[in-house]
Amino acid sequence: MSDSTPPEAARTLTLRGATGVGVGAIVGGGILVLAGLAFAATGPSAVLAFALNGLLAFLTALSFVEMATRYPQSGGAYTYAKKVGSVRIAFAAGWLLWFAYAVAAALYALGFAVFLLPLIGALWPDPVPGWIGSAASAPGFAVLATVAYTATLLRGGGGGGQAITTGKVILFGLIIVGGLIALPFRSLDHITTSMSPFFLRGGPGLAAAMGVTFIALQGFDAIATVAGEVQDPRRTLPRAILGSLGIALAIYIPLLLLVSIVGVQDGGSIGAMAAEDPETVIAHAVGNFLGPAGWWIVMVAAVLSMLSALEANLRAASQVAVSMGMDRTLPRYLGKVDGRGAPAPALQATGLCVAVLVMAVSDLSTAGSAASLIFLLLFAGTHGTAYLVRRRVGSSDDAFVTPLFPLVQVLGGTGCLALATFQLFAAPRAAALTLVWVAAGVFVFRALLAERAQATDASQQARDPSLAASRGHSPLVLVPVANPDRAAALVDLAEAIAPPGVGRVLLLSVVVGAGEVDGADKLAAAIARTQAVQNKALTSSFTQGRRPEAMLTFAQDPWSEIARVARSHSCESLVTGLTERRDSPRSLESLVSRVESDVLVLQAPSDWRLADVRRVLIPSGGRGSLDSLRARLLGSLLRLGRREVTFLQVLPEDATDAEQRAALRRLAELAEDEAPGSGTEVLCVADARAAIIARAGAADLLVLGTQRPTTGGRAFGDFALGIAEHADCATVLISRR
Repeated sequence: MSDSTPPEAARTLTLRGATGVGVGAIVGGGILVLAGLAFAATGPSAVLAFALNGLLAFLTALSFVEMATRYPQSGGAYTYAKKVGSVRIAFAAGWLLWFAYAVAAALYALGFAVFLLPLIGALWPDPVPGWIGSAASAPGFAVLATVAYTATLLRGGGGGGQAITTGKVILFGLIIVGGLIALPFRSLDHITTSMSPFFLRGGPGLAAAMGVTFIALQGFDAIATVAGEVQDPRRTLPRAILGSLGIALAIYIPLLLLVSIVGVQDGGSIGAMAAEDPETVIAHAVGNFLGPAGWWIVMVAAVLSMLSALEANLRAASQVAVSMGMDRTLPRYLGKVDGRGAPAPALQATGLCVAVLVMAVSDLSTAGSAASLIFLLLFAGTHGTAYLVRRRVGSSDDAFVTPLFPLVQVLGGTGCLALATFQLFAAPRAAALTLVWVAAGVFVFRALLAERAQATDASQQARDPSLAASRGHSPLVLVPVANPDRAAALVDLAEAIAPPGVGRVLLLSVVVGAGEVDGADKLAAAIARTQAVQNKALTSSFTQGRRPEAMLTFAQDPWSEIARVARSHSCESLVTGLTERRDSPRSLESLVSRVESDVLVLQAPSDWRLADVRRVLIPSGGRGSLDSLRARLLGSLLRLGRREVTFLQVLPEDATDAEQRAALRRLAELAEDEAPGSGTEVLCVADARAAIIARAGAADLLVLGTQRPTTGGRAFGDFALGIAEHADCATVLISRR
């Protein structure tokens, strides 16, 4: 799939900036919004819940660092999924990741409103207006914050992210210092009482606290989503990802521990306080040891934390949408950026999605649980991709190498899956919200996106054979050879569509009628003739530095034998020639109907060589099932060298200007997806076949699509065959499985 990395000139994030993205997304927002829920679920052992989540997050961060330094492109977990899986898997990962960041943004937008309203109430002179306590106020302020930050990012700037991040870290530092000063003044009995019972509801309570608060440590992955903007990514990304997580844990663990001990009144407990007011329990607890100033510090820190986390998640979500738009796994317009480099359509779509989520999910518990659930699933997937890439292509000298492989991936992935499974049952509303989004994604992809996404992916995989390696894909191309004069041309074409290093080419020679040969001499002669053809094909391949495999079989019907070999060897593609024999098209049609491989039929002079092709003509009548095969062929040609590719559509001579403009737009989209940099042309003529034949006179290769025949149908209609037989250039007829 596409390299969604911005150009090197756009790599503007330094180590400080990249770390700020992670710290801004992690620190403050989640802990202040969700710590009360954790304390209510498990009591003082919420500290342990955060520590265990921290361990799980650290294991996950190691896999992220390895993948981010191996593939320093924007998109995060989506980018990694497309490197090791099919386009469907990539879409599923990206669809979930976009939603996860949107839900997290909605969580922090709601959290901002929850903490802002008490601040307004404290500052407002009596009497306090009723709208401050209204149920609709929080969602309303959350939507306003979302709109404001979306607008700021649309202008190509940030919402003061670095200043806000620095400010909230300082405020948290003041709270921790104040707690440490107050700690010696608490008696041992007070400490013992405040920490008892440590496990308020046993193991299930601890697991529930981990599940709802895991999102509080999410944010280091946001650095990976903007990896394409990071300077010196292979040095910066490990420090930024691990450093931002380390800063968060260095704040979270002491803060929660001090709040549990010095933040409660004598004889009280943090669990009881959280049960009464889970959303602002941290502010009240800090007020117990720092007085009114402590309450104000927490409330201000909370507002700043929510805003910086909102900005970070809006930015991360839009980057995922941009990467998916570029790959056509979301509509192409989402992959566009404006003159200032801002991904305007993606930001607008993300902002709208967050605003809808704010209104639909108005409670923090559901938002936090849903975000945690989705990120846990995605993080488990990242462990899986890190494992598969290391197994399939090994480690990279230029990338970070996770120690203790595969223990880190196994433990991290298992832990994420186990906690996600618990969340499915412990938070049914969050699970339902996730399932609805997944169902919507299945419909959207199959109905609107699959065709173009698969074609774009096929082109990109052909141009970048390392994708086939990381996906564990080793395609086999079958080439039946019967005419020694045409063998070299067929091998040329087969070697082009077989990804170098991972793809294989199998030359098949069939000794025809071997069972009816009378006498050893005739049998030996038949074998010798067939071997001579095969030897010529092999010699041609070896001369060009290629190493195809070879097979010699015996059969009475060569067409049936070709189909049998293609099926038994699970060949991805079949490359054969269109001979001058009258029965050749009908025999080929019979073969095509019996194989499950993609079929490419070459009509070319015996001295034709793929290396001599410079101009390629692609007549196109409409989008369809052939797009991905055509894209794979064109991508293979472009990988081998510069080609002048032209997409052509022939319209009736009375076509209107509007119809011509629509055809040009469609061709431009096809060219962008399948062969970037290609030209487009629309002709309005009465005789389409004659026009294509005439236009092919200026080309070196003509690519024609043919439909796979149904029962009794024909693969090669008179239109396509007529063009292939009369065109003055080589022609490839393609038929997709």
